[in-house]
Amino acid sequence: MGMLGAGKRLRRGLVAAAAAVILAAPAARADNLADALISAYNTSGLLEQNRALLRAIDEDYALSVSALRPIIDYTVSMGRSYSGSGTNNATSLSRGSTALTARLSLSWTILDAGERFYGIEQARETVLATRQDLLAIEQQVLFRATAAYVNVLLQNDNVALQRNNLRVLGEELRAAQDRFDVGEVTRTDVALAEARVAAARSNLSTAQGQLMTAQAEYQAVIGRRALNLHGQPRLPAMPKSLEAAVQLAVRTHPSVLAAQHKVKAAEHAVAVANSKLRPSLSIVADTSYSDDMTSSDFDKSASVGLQLKQRIYQGGGIAASVRRVMASRDATRGALITTQRDVVQGVNDAYVRLQVARAAFAASIEQVRASQVAFDGIREEATLGARTTLDVLAAEQELQNAQTAQISARAEESVAAYQLLAAQGLLTAEKLGLKVALYDPEAYYNMVKKAPAAVSRQGKELDRVLKRLGKE
Repeated sequence: MGMLGAGKRLRRGLVAAAAAVILAAPAARADNLADALISAYNTSGLLEQNRALLRAIDEDYALSVSALRPIIDYTVSMGRSYSGSGTNNATSLSRGSTALTARLSLSWTILDAGERFYGIEQARETVLATRQDLLAIEQQVLFRATAAYVNVLLQNDNVALQRNNLRVLGEELRAAQDRFDVGEVTRTDVALAEARVAAARSNLSTAQGQLMTAQAEYQAVIGRRALNLHGQPRLPAMPKSLEAAVQLAVRTHPSVLAAQHKVKAAEHAVAVANSKLRPSLSIVADTSYSDDMTSSDFDKSASVGLQLKQRIYQGGGIAASVRRVMASRDATRGALITTQRDVVQGVNDAYVRLQVARAAFAASIEQVRASQVAFDGIREEATLGARTTLDVLAAEQELQNAQTAQISARAEESVAAYQLLAAQGLLTAEKLGLKVALYDPEAYYNMVKKAPAAVSRQGKELDRVLKRLGKE
């Protein structure tokens, strides 16, 4: 009985050690959540893709600005012509002549009922909307990185728990075998312990597989392997109330702001379409030079004038184009309402999820404490013959379930807290204070907003920027 008591004390120490390993942050870990988020921000292909899309939208603004300027074309042609005469029996060709013709033309729209102005405003609102879309993508990337980080920690802890459970059950199996050898229990008790050990091996294999999956997700999102992680992340500051969180989200969430800019862009698109129904006035100029290179003859001409133009019939296409953009405008207004409601629902869901996670984690602490007391008591009673092996195994399973619930609730609380940040529009590199070189969406826009020509100083500087970005 003394040997059995020592074995029981050893098992009690193993269980306590397991709880300490699971609940304490390992001191040897180096990478924290901020490190993971920085890596995700710097290496995300999705962010790089959407930054390039934003630069393309910036160029749409430059195109709209360029419409305010004149269009200048030139053509140069050279040809040789032959002439001749003949009869039915013979034909003769003269020597022929060679002519060189050069032409330079200019067209400049000076009045268009506001079409170009509204086009510029439409392009500007589209740029602003795309910037907010980029921030929404940034939130998605950072939240996915947060979830991946927390999941690796969770699965690491789960593997440690399952491995310790296997050790504890191995001790129980040896104790049951010892008691069977001295006739204190039956073969049934040994078989029960063997079954639990086999199940523990299966659970450990499952946990190891889940850890490998979590590590693969981490590498895909963060851009490097999950080798050293520094425990659970510090929870961010929470809003004072659900109402405060909702009000903040409706005002500042990038998806809402993007939808608002898209509505304004659609309204300007309607104004552009209506402007097309009115006449436009342009300055047109033309100069040409023609030289007969086989002689000393040449011709020069030049002209300048005003051109008033209006399309008055297109088979119903003009009116249809106006109705189409009006319908698109109405669609964006509806999308804004939907987006606002989705954001409000997202805040509500995240807030409730966080409250539930906090309550579950608090309850799990008490559950682990009570399960530990019950397990210790049943195990001691078993040494006195008052409890069976099945009772001990059942109590050990209850303790393991409680510990699993605790690490899961802790991970859920962390994810829910950052989900609430994202739901409010606060999960960005700038608002989190990440130590990264923040992408400036205005830098490229400021370089192209005046539509610099390729041969201008600004155009050459822009070419150098593009080469540094590796976009050429």
